[in-house]
Amino acid sequence: MDDRNLLSAGRWLILTIGVLWSAFPIFMVVSSSFKPPLDIFAVPPKFIFEPTIENYILLFQEWPEFVKALGNSLIITAGATVLTAVTSLLAGYAYSRFHSRLLTLSAFFMILVRMLPPIVVTIPLFPAISALRLSDTHAILILLYAAFFVSLATWILKTFIDQIPRELEEAAEVEGASVWQRLFKVVLPLSIHGTIAACVFVVIFSWNEYVFALIFTSNTARTAPLVLSEIAGSVEGVQWGVLFAAATVQLFPILIFVLVVQKFIVTGLTAGAVKG
Repeated sequence: MDDRNLLSAGRWLILTIGVLWSAFPIFMVVSSSFKPPLDIFAVPPKFIFEPTIENYILLFQEWPEFVKALGNSLIITAGATVLTAVTSLLAGYAYSRFHSRLLTLSAFFMILVRMLPPIVVTIPLFPAISALRLSDTHAILILLYAAFFVSLATWILKTFIDQIPRELEEAAEVEGASVWQRLFKVVLPLSIHGTIAACVFVVIFSWNEYVFALIFTSNTARTAPLVLSEIAGSVEGVQWGVLFAAATVQLFPILIFVLVVQKFIVTGLTAGAVKG
């Protein structure tokens, strides 16, 4: 075997190990959701068993609030993603096409805020949010999630817009297109892969976020991760089969989403890496 084949085999080996390392916990959670309680923690683990949906039946019978929480997560995730996409597109366009000291300072400030851990801003935000009567609403989580990721999404989109020739906008301007028409009819279609790549981060974060949801919601806007924590901390004891079933149900939508937009993610994150 020559050096090239050896290097290729080594890469595939590392990739396979990485995939197995990442996928095995997911496989265990999903498979355990179909196991009878006695088989979940059997030693050695049982990989061949008679599947059952009893855990899912118990989940929806004993935890009906989980369905409502999933709906809340869907609303909040969709709202945060749309708000982030629109805001980041406008900001990315401004940073790409206009230059000034004020814009540069705002860019550094945006990066600085992004570096703060989310828990740091919760204490000063809590009295303000309470005063505005936004506690336990979908709106506050949408705003917080969008604010947390708008900086990253802005820089991703700025990178894409930088690669769009200005001549295309100048030609549209000659035809009488306004700045908004140039943005949405010229720039947006050419940067759609970057927009989707940026939105993926927002979707995954919003769907799984726990700290903000725990602090700023109590009943109306509770999300799925909060109900999962309640299942895990039930005073009657942890029903592991039910917990794994709930985790699987929460995982399924995000897994389908990632599979659907996979080609956009790859294109979006690699575009611009090599200039022709």
